[in-house]
Amino acid sequence: MNIAVFGAGCFWCVEAIFSQLDGVENVISGYCNGTTINPTYESICSGNTSHAEVCKIFFNPDIISFEKLLVALFQTHDSTTLNRQGSDTGTQYRSAIFYIDDNQKSVAENFIKKLTEEKIFNNPIITEITKLDIFYEAENYHQDYYKNNKNTPYCRAVIKPKLDKFLNNN
Repeated sequence: MNIAVFGAGCFWCVEAIFSQLDGVENVISGYCNGTTINPTYESICSGNTSHAEVCKIFFNPDIISFEKLLVALFQTHDSTTLNRQGSDTGTQYRSAIFYIDDNQKSVAENFIKKLTEEKIFNNPIITEITKLDIFYEAENYHQDYYKNNKNTPYCRAVIKPKLDKFLNNN
């Protein structure tokens, strides 16, 4: 099993999307690369911890490649806005790839270079590519959030349309 760690706004959306992919065995919402030890959701939301909301994605590389995960990542969030995804704002919502090894770093850099050269987006890609330092699992109520809370207003208004659009295009 390999691991990918992505930040793309609210981890509830990221988890809902990546959980749908063949070859993804598990997705854990959490926080990474900040200054606070054992952060909480409340401390992350303050914007003062420098953590990113992320998903740690466990995947089988015999079924899905890291590059295919990148395709899904760039299809499902705005990689051209700094510290913002929709109405979620703050450094914790930044677009980021937290690589595990030099191979992931190289694949991510080449992938973004290709998107840039092909002018896929109207604005420059600002996705950060940073080595994963430390990952903290988010509180239990954040895990499988969409699956467990489909009828909440946020899930109906934000996650479901994003998930439907992704599933209809793949």
